[in-house]
Amino acid sequence: MVGGVQAGILAACIVLFLPMGMAGWHLSRNRVLFFSAALFITLAVGVHLMPYFPNLSDIFSSFTLSPSVDNSNSPMPCQSVLHEVDWEESKGFDNNNSSSFNGSRTWRWNAQAIESGCGFQRLNRTDTLDLLNGSWITVAGDSEARYLVLSLLELILESTESIAENLFKRHSDYEFVLEERGLKVDFIWAPFAVNLTRVLGNVRRGGRYPDVLVMGTGLWHMLHITNASHYGEALRRLQNSVVSILPLSPRFGIDGFDADPVAVQAPHMFWLGIPTLINGMLNTEAKRQKMTRETCAAYAEELSKSKLLRSTGGPLMLLDIESLSRGCGPGCTDDGMHYKGAVYEAAVQIMLNALLVESQQANR
Repeated sequence: MVGGVQAGILAACIVLFLPMGMAGWHLSRNRVLFFSAALFITLAVGVHLMPYFPNLSDIFSSFTLSPSVDNSNSPMPCQSVLHEVDWEESKGFDNNNSSSFNGSRTWRWNAQAIESGCGFQRLNRTDTLDLLNGSWITVAGDSEARYLVLSLLELILESTESIAENLFKRHSDYEFVLEERGLKVDFIWAPFAVNLTRVLGNVRRGGRYPDVLVMGTGLWHMLHITNASHYGEALRRLQNSVVSILPLSPRFGIDGFDADPVAVQAPHMFWLGIPTLINGMLNTEAKRQKMTRETCAAYAEELSKSKLLRSTGGPLMLLDIESLSRGCGPGCTDDGMHYKGAVYEAAVQIMLNALLVESQQANR
């Protein structure tokens, strides 16, 4: 790049000063003609040199997009403390509180989250239905995603007895529709990242996007393939598919300047993290050998490098099941992998509050 600029400057000197010198020699008695010729030559050289220099708009934007931007209206401070929760022993069973599903532990936002002034709240059934009224929610992933769907349905329905049996049919999809609210909840069985990529392809071809999209994978890959690098490659392909369903807008770094950025509304997107795995409690020898702490760390590193998560510059907000399940502790799981209801209820409430933060930001 530097060599190109130097060559351009040398050419400019030859093209500009040589003709101007010759014009000055012959036109020294006619200053108007001399300066007219000089101006013409300068403009011509400027046009040819323009590609070698930054765009003026880029220069000005470097001043306007300075790090000292006022973030008082940004949703990021609130999103950064959404997972700041404390766990404590449950004081008893409460039919109106789904967190008592675990029978021993419950959660609440801690002092840091409260002092942030974000006004987080545990939404009840009425509030949740109002927030999700007319929405289409798609959750795709493995058994962890099923538990998240169950917790969401427990929140919006009075009873889920008949639903749980159908929802947990092995390797199957599930669809729930609440017609009076125009609410649709889909679960898509997608245990590998390649399955999630296909889900996004189907969404893109369908031309209508869900309002909320939750995805998560990793446990099956860890057990059946056990190759962190392979997992990372699959996540990077998934990241490309996620970007492809975002609105065509310079904001997302996609060439589409002639497209109306509001013509396609991108869904609110979340990534469902892998839970804390307690190796000694895993119920098969294969799981205990392959799903080790070191393997989990390697998979977490690949997720970070994939640029899927907002924390690494990607489009998906993390629902951090790992931290929530670790906070709940070993007493909240029977098999070292799937946790009691309070963990997923916390994840659902965090997701709903993230939606509230984003909707409030959009209305400002």
